[in-house]
Amino acid sequence: MNKVTKAVFPVAGMGTRLLPATKANPKEMLPIVDKPLIQYAAEEAVAAGINDLIFITGRTKRSITDHFDKAYELETELEKSGNNIKLEIVRNIVPEHVTCIFIRQAEPLGLGHAVLCAKSVVGDEPFAVILPDDLTDDGQRGVTKQLVDKYTEHGNSVIAVENVSPEDTSKYGIVEASGTNDDALFNISSIVEKPNPEDAPTTLGVVGRYVLSPKIFECLEQTSRGAGNEIQLTDAISILLNKETVYAYEFEGTRYDCGSKLGYMQANVEYALKDNEIREDFSNYLKGLI
Repeated sequence: MNKVTKAVFPVAGMGTRLLPATKANPKEMLPIVDKPLIQYAAEEAVAAGINDLIFITGRTKRSITDHFDKAYELETELEKSGNNIKLEIVRNIVPEHVTCIFIRQAEPLGLGHAVLCAKSVVGDEPFAVILPDDLTDDGQRGVTKQLVDKYTEHGNSVIAVENVSPEDTSKYGIVEASGTNDDALFNISSIVEKPNPEDAPTTLGVVGRYVLSPKIFECLEQTSRGAGNEIQLTDAISILLNKETVYAYEFEGTRYDCGSKLGYMQANVEYALKDNEIREDFSNYLKGLI
């Protein structure tokens, strides 16, 4: 069984829920305290043992490429000023052994199409899919590492899920699944994209973390346009269910939906309270507001 060493980051979306902030700035580059969402996602992948970061970008996403590129002028200025701490931060956005690959998605045809754009690079290997606007935090391993461990243990595709409010099922892909010997692992029997509450089989909603077998590419090629006239990854997973077992994993940790105003602000507050530089002053500030 091949190790999971590649991760796909679909980052070509428009980020319309956070307009006007995302009119000229990609939502993936919005900062949580002092680090952009895309960097948190990349660090999570590296912590899971992934060496190849594959970014599926769009026409307006040049700043993502620049963020992971070498910044000669900035490094020179920091070196001249003796600001070695900031210099090391800039130089170590990703470790030296990690490769960044950028693929342009010419037309925004949905998450499934974005994943399919990575086929030529991923090849016949399992891989992770990470949606940066779903910021996840378990305090140690990272949610992608949890999924990679489950894939290594069972040898099947694994999708991260969490229990969502019944009234919110229309915002998620929802799985119908049965239990296994692992309390947090479920055997998926069906998956449906954004069902109305009365039609949802469960409240287990898919979040932006996947580890998928390469068979998903064949399924994506067979997938017609679905919700939003886009090629949905959820629909391709439905086809994959006919070929092999797919698991849902109720991950440990907290997810912040940073594609929404509320989730984005919640993440900033929580991460500020963990930041060694500002947490005490920020905590006192919050107390003063109450």
